[in-house]
Amino acid sequence: QVQLVESGGGLVQAGGSLRLSCAASGRTFSTYAMGWFRQAPGKEREFVAGISATGRSTYYAMDRFTISRDNAKNMVYLQMNSLKHEDTAVYYCAAGLRTAQGMSVMNGMDYWGKGTLVTVSS
Repeated sequence: QVQLVESGGGLVQAGGSLRLSCAASGRTFSTYAMGWFRQAPGKEREFVAGISATGRSTYYAMDRFTISRDNAKNMVYLQMNSLKHEDTAVYYCAAGLRTAQGMSVMNGMDYWGKGTLVTVSS
């Protein structure tokens, strides 16, 4: 069992940066690939970035964002730069037994966090 709790969301001006964190519980964290997704108001949830269980592989849908992980701390991060108003969304952390690229497929994801809201003012 893995529980995921996101943090770091908030209000930021366009052009600014923000780092999201995802704290994971459970001793099996390092066996899961991790990913970030987002859902804007009135839109479907979409993939942002994925990272393999070891952290050696990453896969992105957006080039302004960087995903990283610290398996010793059971943490995953999303560094977001040059933020735009359209990046406003609830950001979710997810865990799956798959590759970094495989994290782009939402179906069958093993665990989800409850999300953290990012608001980018224009």
